[in-house]
Amino acid sequence: MVMILRLLGRRLAALPLMILGITLLVFLVLQAAPGDQASSALGDAASEEAKQQYRQENGLNDPLFIQYFRFLGRLLHLDLGVTTPPSKSVAAMIASAFPLTLELTFLGVIIAVVLSLVFGIIGALYRDKWPDQLVRIFSIAAIATPSFWLGILLIQWFALGDNPMFPSGGIATPESGFGGWLNSMALPALALGIPVSASLIRVVRTSMVEELDRDYVRTAIGNGVPYREVVSRNVLRNALVTPVTVLGLRVGYLLGGAVVIEMIFALPGMGQLILNGITNLDVNLVQGVVLTISVTFVLVNIVVDLLYLLINPRIRTV
Repeated sequence: MVMILRLLGRRLAALPLMILGITLLVFLVLQAAPGDQASSALGDAASEEAKQQYRQENGLNDPLFIQYFRFLGRLLHLDLGVTTPPSKSVAAMIASAFPLTLELTFLGVIIAVVLSLVFGIIGALYRDKWPDQLVRIFSIAAIATPSFWLGILLIQWFALGDNPMFPSGGIATPESGFGGWLNSMALPALALGIPVSASLIRVVRTSMVEELDRDYVRTAIGNGVPYREVVSRNVLRNALVTPVTVLGLRVGYLLGGAVVIEMIFALPGMGQLILNGITNLDVNLVQGVVLTISVTFVLVNIVVDLLYLLINPRIRTV
């Protein structure tokens, strides 16, 4: 417990520096983007005097380092600014859209974990036999399938025609209850989780095979311990260390993929916000969305580090 708290303290101590680096990178990239914020806000038909007044009022003529420190000052007060006219609070828009993106990402993680554990364990237990070959074919096909293309296929297969099984887009109303919500999120979550599960299947299978070949497995079985008990109590737990680490890295892909999937399925999440921000050259909106997703990714990896310790006590000396 002491080592877990110590690791948590180290990660939280480094968190402000990571967030500072993220904010600097996001700020510089958006400042280098082509386009004029004044023209986007006022329209191309606005006079040059009006555009110049807008730049002056919003500090766009100030040096970049002053603009950056002004941005940091607002960020310390959780103020992400307002969008280009019509002016709306960026923080309020993100607070409304981000829960949907988290829900979609969470469902994608659940699907990826379940598929990877089931198929990875089957492939390891039946290595080089026909179940293992089928698992390999599935994982290779899923790795080669982009999530956005899979989403389009799922819409064609299950959401179109005379008797659609799922809606083709949009989110269910609160009156529909949990069943309606799950029904509207099923196809987006599958499109997001299946490609990620493919790489995890290979990692789980490889880790399981390595553990099954270790001496302690043969010793336990030779001493009369049932094979199923050895696999469930020892092999599986030791084999999960590497997949958990890989899953933490894949969460960033899931968050980014959720943004794309939301656009395909017309879900009002972060994807719609960032699309609007890029289209309108709304720097505050794009900064807020990218910063929120980046910080979430960092926090998730801190949680993964803690899970890594819980699963493998041998690493608690780190």
